Amino acid sequence: IKQKKRHMGDTKHFCPVSLKENFVLYPGLQEYAAKYKEKIYYFSTSEYRDKFLKNPEEYVAHNEPLQAPPLRVCLLGIHGAGKTTCAREITDKLGIFHIQFEEYLQELILPKTKRKVGPSSDEDHEDDNKIPEELEDFSQTITKTETEKTKQEVELTGEEEAIKANLMDNTELPPEVLDKIVPDWWKKEPFRSTGFILDGFPRTSDEASYLSERGLCPDVAVYIQVEEGDILNRLFPPRLKKWKDKQLKKREYKKKLKELKAKQRV
Repeated sequence: IKQKKRHMGDTKHFCPVSLKENFVLYPGLQEYAAKYKEKIYYFSTSEYRDKFLKNPEEYVAHNEPLQAPPLRVCLLGIHGAGKTTCAREITDKLGIFHIQFEEYLQELILPKTKRKVGPSSDEDHEDDNKIPEELEDFSQTITKTETEKTKQEVELTGEEEAIKANLMDNTELPPEVLDKIVPDWWKKEPFRSTGFILDGFPRTSDEASYLSERGLCPDVAVYIQVEEGDILNRLFPPRLKKWKDKQLKKREYKKKLKELKAKQRV
């Protein structure tokens, strides 16, 4: 028995109300279907179906086809997989935005912290202000004053504290903080009409659920899988070089301090 061919609406199996109001291609469900002018439309929720039936002409094509949203990609993978390198090449070719999630979080609190925070950033700064033992007596008062001044300057809000904890210890960001960051990339210009590659988000199943619950659907989610040995070969040489350079600078610094101390004695 041949089944009668279904005539799909302008948005095919995507919800026309989500497209019109949120500029997102959100898959519709058969249980939320409706028929209008001999065409079948699927909706993401029963509320959106009811909204469509009240004023269907607002959500269907007229003189021109409905405009599709731009490309939105979530690029995932472990640290060192090459996400940022790939994202930069793709964004250059497609003319869309590259959003590096961790870097974006750093920029939000950088005006107060004055430098990047997190394990990798701490490695870069752990010895920057370390006082050699031979000059502790001379610098104790100055160091104490500078520390008190720094504490006075850095007063983070609750939202900023949550971002800092995420960068330092991978503490999960609460939905109320994500609400102030993530939806703008789907709903506000220039991202809304241009598209983007979101590098490094979502990172957990809860963050993926957050996107789904908010109706923030990427068109593509790409996971870059790399062997551990390849990542080790990629990350270890530059880190070893950085460590050697740091040790060399420390030796030169101590040498200069020793010479300075000798001059003071004279």
